[in-house]
Amino acid sequence: MASKSAIRLAFEEQRSLAFGSISATYAGIGGAFAHPVRMLEVQNLTDADLQFSLDGVTDHFICAAKQAKIYDITANKTQDSGFYAAEGDRVYVKEIEDPTEKAVYVTVIYGEDQ
Repeated sequence: MASKSAIRLAFEEQRSLAFGSISATYAGIGGAFAHPVRMLEVQNLTDADLQFSLDGVTDHFICAAKQAKIYDITANKTQDSGFYAAEGDRVYVKEIEDPTEKAVYVTVIYGEDQ
């Protein structure tokens, strides 16, 4: 009988950064990714449009006020090939507008072999 393998969905601890810590220079949202990332969700629950980066220097994407972005990085991954956000990367944020409430959140989903 052939053996079967599976990849189990797993989450890293949610990261967040309160509005008062967001300024005109990039600030890290929690720590670096502990695993290769299969899916990444960025939620901007503040009242301001914000700029995000994966290296803390380069502007990579904007997330409008009270919106979210979901990156399904490995949607078409097979068992032995794929495309991931790298372990050790981190999400950074800076203001486009000055936020006055709430926070930003980052959810990291990775896969564990079973």
